[in-house]
Amino acid sequence: MDLNTLYRTVIMDNYKNPKNKGLKKTDDYHFVHLNNPSCGDEMNVEIKVNNGVIEDVRQDGHGCSISMSSASVMSDLLIGKTINEAKHLIYEFFELVQGIDPEDEEELGEAIAYMGVRQFPARIKCATLAWKAIEKAIEEVEEDVK
Repeated sequence: MDLNTLYRTVIMDNYKNPKNKGLKKTDDYHFVHLNNPSCGDEMNVEIKVNNGVIEDVRQDGHGCSISMSSASVMSDLLIGKTINEAKHLIYEFFELVQGIDPEDEEELGEAIAYMGVRQFPARIKCATLAWKAIEKAIEEVEEDVK
C-alpha cells in the first residue's frame, strides 16, 4: 500500500467512523460554531478544559469528507494535551496543509494524512475548519480565565 492510499484510508475511516462526535451541551464545555461559506461546511466544537489541560473535545457538523474527517482526527489528537501543546499542534497542522513539513511528523499522528490537501488550495479551508474552531475555543477559554 502506498502512502497516498494509506492517507485516503485514514481520511475515509475518520469520515465514516468519526471520533468524539456529538455535543454535550453542558456548562462545563465551551462551544464554538464556524462555517465555510465557500463550500457550505458547518462545524461545531466543544472543549472542556481543566487546569490548563484539554479533558475533552467534542465535534459535530456537516460537510465534505475532508472537513468532517479532519474534525475527528483533531478531536482525538488534542484530548489530554495542555493548552500550549494543543496550540503548537494546531500551528503545526496549519503549516502542514500549507506545504511546510512538520519538524516531527509523529506528533501530528493521523493528521499527517491531510498533507495532500496542500495540492488543492480550495480544500485547505475544508481541512482546517475544525482546527480553526478549536483554536478559537481555546482563545476564548484563555480569555475567560483572565
